[in-house]
Amino acid sequence: MHELGIVFYIIDDVEEVVKENDVTTVGSVTLQLGEVSGVVHSYLQDVWKWACSKHECMVDAELKIEEIPAVTYCEDCQRTYGTVEYGKTCPHCGSGNTYLLRGNEIKIKEIEAE
Repeated sequence: MHELGIVFYIIDDVEEVVKENDVTTVGSVTLQLGEVSGVVHSYLQDVWKWACSKHECMVDAELKIEEIPAVTYCEDCQRTYGTVEYGKTCPHCGSGNTYLLRGNEIKIKEIEAE
C-alpha cells in the first residue's frame, strides 16, 4: 500500500506551507491524481483520515481528489488519444511509437486553511 507513503509526503508538504504562513488549521487539501497513477482513491482516503488525526493542524482536514485524464501522444501521426481506452497502440494510425503525456501525476493543487 504505497498510499500511506504518498499521504505522509503530502502532509509533510502541507505542514511546511502551514509553518510558512502561520496557519493554525487546514480545512482541506485538493489533490490532482492522474488516471493511471496507480493510486487507489479509497485507500488514499482511509489513510488520509488516520494520518491527519496524528497532526494537530490537520485533524479534520478533508481530502478532495480531482482526476487528471491519461493522454498519450503518437510520434508517428502526431495526435493524442485517451490512454485508458487504447493503451500504447495509437487508434488513429496503429503505431506503437507512443508515450504518455499526462495522467500519472500526483500534485497538490490547493490547500484551504483558516
